[in-house]
Amino acid sequence: MNTRKVARVVTGIRTEDGAGVKLTRVIGHDDVKDFDPFLMLDAFDSRNPDDYTAGFPWHPHRGIETVTYLISGNIEHGDSLGNKGSITDGSCQWMTAGGGILHQEMPQPSEHMLGAQLWINLPNKDKMTPPSYNDIKAHAIVKVEEDGARVAIVSGEYKGKKAPMQGNFVKTTYLDVMLELDREWQVETPVENTVFIYIVQGSLAVDGTVCESRRALLFDRAEKLALTAGSSGVRFLLLSAKPLNEPIAWAGPIVMNTRAELERAFREIEDGTFVKDCKKAYMDSDQ
Repeated sequence: MNTRKVARVVTGIRTEDGAGVKLTRVIGHDDVKDFDPFLMLDAFDSRNPDDYTAGFPWHPHRGIETVTYLISGNIEHGDSLGNKGSITDGSCQWMTAGGGILHQEMPQPSEHMLGAQLWINLPNKDKMTPPSYNDIKAHAIVKVEEDGARVAIVSGEYKGKKAPMQGNFVKTTYLDVMLELDREWQVETPVENTVFIYIVQGSLAVDGTVCESRRALLFDRAEKLALTAGSSGVRFLLLSAKPLNEPIAWAGPIVMNTRAELERAFREIEDGTFVKDCKKAYMDSDQ
């Protein structure tokens, strides 16, 4: 069984988004070809509430799914479907924007805001699916305890254990992995999948490369991934999914396949029809 090798190492860029939230943009516009179907990964790591409490006020999305996973912290959510709730320690929000949703995410002061938001591209056939929201509480996330390792299965499966969430449109494996110092760890991966990890804390060695925190490692195609924790241990997020290999037209919070679809989305935002009867309105306009 062949082992994946490191294809790219990406160092996150410190930036601000929303109303002034300080974060690390790990992958984004310039990385979509290599990381397909993953569009963006933003990481949060702060003990200063002034870095993040301005939050992400009401804004639209179309054509994607957003997955917000918090290791620690508290983010209040509200959306145009009427959903309200809080993402807290060890929990996850999986939102399918589909044909159109408005939402806000407002981080609350906490001892340590630590987590990440992932954007997953939706296939062309599902771009205008009705929006939906999944609130995945910490107790529902399956944990696997091993000698010197702990794996939380946010979505997908690991060693025969399945998470409640598999990904309704893009089957996605999302693991939160903690390894003790010098612990070797392996996992089988579908050879056709895009696989990358983001190092949250600590360091690891893989394929002869030693990498520290706040870096993403993208791997080439092979049947398994093997790595070793550094001298202080490591915590990382692993993402795996089959690429879509579709054209991408992306502007701000909207990700479609063509420029015309983008322009239509922004017209609908302007005229107030963005979030109603998304799929029907979209299909009718093509007739």
